This record gives sequence, C-alpha cells and structure tokens, in this order.
Amino acid sequence: MAGLIFEKQWMHVLSLASLIAVLLLISGNGSMCAGSLWGLSSTVWLWLAVAAAAAHQIFVWFCWRVQLHLGLLTKIFGARGFALYAVIFAALGILRVIFVFMLAFSNRDTLLLNEIVLRTGAVLMLIPAVYLFYSVRRYFSFKRAMGIDHFDAAYRSMPFVKEGIFRFTGNGMYTFGFFLLWVPGLWYASTAALAVALFNHIYIWVHYYSTELPDIRRIYGKDKNASGS
Repeated sequence: MAGLIFEKQWMHVLSLASLIAVLLLISGNGSMCAGSLWGLSSTVWLWLAVAAAAAHQIFVWFCWRVQLHLGLLTKIFGARGFALYAVIFAALGILRVIFVFMLAFSNRDTLLLNEIVLRTGAVLMLIPAVYLFYSVRRYFSFKRAMGIDHFDAAYRSMPFVKEGIFRFTGNGMYTFGFFLLWVPGLWYASTAALAVALFNHIYIWVHYYSTELPDIRRIYGKDKNASGS
C-alpha cells in the first residue's frame, strides 16, 4: 500500500529539490533580494511563497493518496472528510497567491522594462486566468477541481467538460489558472515575483505528472484530461 501512496513521488521530490536549488542559485542576485515589506526582506517573502506552494501540493498529494487507497479521511472524519480537506486546500491556495503578491510589492521596480509593456502583459495574463475560474465555477465546479473524485465515487462517472475554457484545453487550471501568479510580478516589475511565478507554474505540472495523472489512471482506468477528473 505504501507503494501506491508514494507512487511517482520520487519525481515530485527530485523536481522540487531541483527547482529550489535553482532559486537558491539566483536568489542572491541584487535585483532578486532588493526591497522589503513589513520588516521582512524580499528574500524572506520569496521563501515564504515557495514554502506555501510546497505545503499546498504536498498536502494535496497526501490527502488524495491516503483517501484513494485507504479511505482514511472519510474513515476518520466521515462525511465531513472532503469539507475539511477543501477548507485547508483553499486556505493554502489563497496563501500561495497572497505571498506572491507580497513578494512582488516588496521587490517592486527591480525589472527594468517599460511599465506600460509590463502592465499590459499583466492584464493579458489576468484575462484567461479570470475566464478559467469562471469556467470552473459555471461548468466544472470547484469540488471537482479540488479532487472530490478521490472521495466520492459518484463523480467518477461524470462526462468530460468541454465548455468554457475547457473547449481549448483539458488542463485549463494548470495552463491558464496559474497565469494569475504572473500578474503581480508583471504589474509591480518584480524580478523575484516573476521567478516565483515560473517556479509555481513548473511545479504545478510536477504535481500533474507525479500525483494527478497516476491517480487519474487508477480512478478511471485510462488517461483522462484534467477537466474530467
């Protein structure tokens, strides 16, 4: 059973360690560590943002796997198992975004590019991110986005979602949702926030290949895009 719970997590650990190593190498750069907010340096905000991302994805891996293979959360908490998981999931996800915004403000004006170009880029990133969350709310549901199919077998027979942004990609959350984390770095011209946005965008795909895709194959018996899981 441990083999199922830790399936593909070598990929998760190795990828996370590699991403952190790269950030360590570049975080000493003058523009990356410039600035502070509320008495905390930009370096501190950077690592808080990284820690929030890691905590979020490790939490999801653990809950999904122990629930899928052991039914542990519903055994302990009963019908409230998913609700408790969802509250912590949402809190960590919101914290993940907040820390990137705090980092961007702390490290603002360190990217020496035209402000109009950067803020135009921020708006262009925001538009598909907003459309993604609208599409999730209207067509997909946040419960399914959080992985309720690990908790409730009734969701496993639902059809693929091919409306809204999911007309263009089955992995809308990972492709477009994480554009949101690029917005603060572009808006405030922050090199550190853009580096963390890139970290987040790569790291969420690590989650997909190391955790979500193996779970999809076990739950559905075949590859299935994210809009159906």
